[in-house]
Amino acid sequence: MIVFFPTYATRPAGRDRWRVAIAGMVTRPLPPRSRRRTLAIAVLKRLLDLDEEQTASPVFQRRAEAFLFQRVAGQPVRVELAGRVYDAGQTDRSGHFEAMIELDDAEVQRATTRCGPDGRWIAYAGLAAEDHDADAVPTPGGRVHLVDDLGLSVISDIDDTVKETNVANRRELLANTFVREFRAVSGIADVYRDWQARGAAFHYVSASPWQLAACLDGFLADAGLPSGSLHLKLFRLKDSTPLGRLPSRKRSKRRAIERIMAEFPGRRFLLVGDSGERDPEVYAAVARRRGHQVAGIAIRRVPGRSPPVKITARLDRLARRLPAGTLGVFDAAEELGELTAQGLSNAF
Repeated sequence: MIVFFPTYATRPAGRDRWRVAIAGMVTRPLPPRSRRRTLAIAVLKRLLDLDEEQTASPVFQRRAEAFLFQRVAGQPVRVELAGRVYDAGQTDRSGHFEAMIELDDAEVQRATTRCGPDGRWIAYAGLAAEDHDADAVPTPGGRVHLVDDLGLSVISDIDDTVKETNVANRRELLANTFVREFRAVSGIADVYRDWQARGAAFHYVSASPWQLAACLDGFLADAGLPSGSLHLKLFRLKDSTPLGRLPSRKRSKRRAIERIMAEFPGRRFLLVGDSGERDPEVYAAVARRRGHQVAGIAIRRVPGRSPPVKITARLDRLARRLPAGTLGVFDAAEELGELTAQGLSNAF
C-alpha cells in the first residue's frame, strides 16, 4: 500500500517552472493472526486499560491499524502527473520515498484540481506495482499545494495547538491518539480560516508519527482547518508496531521548519505552537537564525509538567531574548486572533 503525503510546490523567483515535491511511504499490513500483531494489540490494551468492547470500537481499530504494518524497502514508485508518468524513486529502509518533479505552467494547468480558499492544488495518481502483487491495495493519489515565492505562510503545530491531545499526560496522550475521536481546539479553525482568507498558506509541522498522516489529514478537513502540507516525524521501531513511546519534539522539527523556510526565501512565516513541550524553544531558535523571515511566534499556553507560574516565566524569558513583539502568548483561540489583529510583528 502506498500512502502519499500532502506536499507543496515551489516556483523560485525568476524561474518559469514549478518544483513539485512527491513524498510518501510504502507498507504491507501485518497478517491478521501474526504474532507481532497480537503482541501489539495486547500491549495497547494493557497501556490503555481497555476492555474487549473498547478494542472492538471503530476508532481503536482504525488508529491501531495505522501502526500495524511492515515497511517495504526498495520498492519502486511511479506516479502519473499532468498526463505523464514519472519515476518517484525507490523506498528507503524506512519505507519512505521522496522525489522532485519539475513542471511548466501548461503542465501545472492540466494537473490543477482546485483553486479556491485553500489556494491552488494539483493532483497526481499512484500507479500499481509492476510486480502485480495479488495482495496489493489500490493506490490513492496525492496532492500538492502550489505556493508562490512571496507572501505569508503559517507553520503550525498540531497536537495541543489545533488538536486537543494533552501531550504532557502520557495516558491521555495515548487515549486521545488511539481511543477517542480527534477534537479540534475550540475556535482555532475560525482564526486559521481568517488568515487563509487573507492569503496565508499553511504547513503543519508536528512530532506526530507519519503513520497518522491519513488520520490527521482527515481531521484537518473535518475540523474545517485549512489544507496544507504535512511534515510529521519518522517513527522507527524494529517490529513496526506502536510498542515503544510515542515521539516527542526533537531536532527533527527544527530541521523541517528551516527546510521549508529555505525553500521559500521570499516568504515570511508566522510560527504557531504550544507550551506543552518544546515549541517555544524550537521557534525561538529558528527566529534567531532566520529572523528576517519570521513574522511572529504565537504560543498557546497549555497545562504541562511544570506549574503555570513556571510556564509563564519560561515564555517571558524567551520573549525577552527576541526582538520586541516577536513572541505572543494566548490561552484561547480568540486571543490568538487578537494577537495578529493587533499586529504581532506585523504578521499581516
